[in-house]
Amino acid sequence: QVQLVESGGGLVQAGGSLRLSCAASGRAFSTYAMGWFRQVPGKEREFVAFISRSGASTYSADSVKGRFTLSRDNAKNTVYLQMNSLKPEDTAVYYCASARPGYAVNYDFASRITSYDYWGQGTQVTVSS
Repeated sequence: QVQLVESGGGLVQAGGSLRLSCAASGRAFSTYAMGWFRQVPGKEREFVAFISRSGASTYSADSVKGRFTLSRDNAKNTVYLQMNSLKPEDTAVYYCASARPGYAVNYDFASRITSYDYWGQGTQVTVSS
């Protein structure tokens, strides 16, 4: 099993930055890829970004490309989502998730909710205009 705890959310003005962290425990961290999703009330959870086990490969949704950067520190069992140039439409609850092992890494896999087996509780990000 994997336990995931997000932190770093909060209230920020448009144009500002936040860094979300996701601390993992349980299964060896370097053995699984990680993803971030976000959700607003009444809408489906949507893909934000993905990072492979080693950190060598990343994918991100078009809506955040060029503004959000995903990284990981396997020594600290933590993945980071650096969010810059935030917009009001980025307001959501952000969730990190561990990817199911044993699958080919590509954008299609990374962006599917069903590709992930464990999820954190989420952290609220609110961007004011």
